[in-house]
Amino acid sequence: MAQCRHFPYPQSTFHLSVNHLRQLPEDSRVEVAFAGRSNAGKSSAINTLTQQKSLCRVSKTPGRTQMINFFRIEDFYYLVDLPGYGYAKVPVKVKQHWQQLLEQYLTQRPMLQGVVLIMDIRHPLTAIDQNMLQWCQHANMPVHILLTKADKLKYGAAKNTLLRVQKHLQQSTTHSNNISLQLFSSLKKTGLSTLIAVLDSWYAG
Repeated sequence: MAQCRHFPYPQSTFHLSVNHLRQLPEDSRVEVAFAGRSNAGKSSAINTLTQQKSLCRVSKTPGRTQMINFFRIEDFYYLVDLPGYGYAKVPVKVKQHWQQLLEQYLTQRPMLQGVVLIMDIRHPLTAIDQNMLQWCQHANMPVHILLTKADKLKYGAAKNTLLRVQKHLQQSTTHSNNISLQLFSSLKKTGLSTLIAVLDSWYAG
């Protein structure tokens, strides 16, 4: 099997932010999106991947990512940071707009090749996480789950959570073969090479 090329994630640069589907880039660059509940470690995961401390703003206040942020990798690829969902202290109308925007983006964006779904390993598979999985399944979209903050648990406990989530997905999803998952820690860079391998395969097509 031919070895997949490695994409230069550390060279990622900010491109633009959008708040409506009509503002999305109209070019044909391949996209991979990061999604997750607010405060689950999405921004930290992207910063770890790109080896940049502040490409994505990390805040103790959940819900700081309030728009779809596009980062350019080389001239042909986008890494997309989706708004954090579920926990942000924002008006109901804003939450409803985020939800509609996320669902439409995930189900209608032809350039999107896969979604990295962030879950705090201590609180996996929330109701809204499962809604996100359903949207992705509806669009036949590959999903790779990062069980983040794995350093917060002992290895045995983290591994047990991984197996429990895996079993749940196999029993409750109709396209479990389109979903993969792993342990991840931004602090210790646990699982970074696995994440890179998945992204490389998606970008390479």
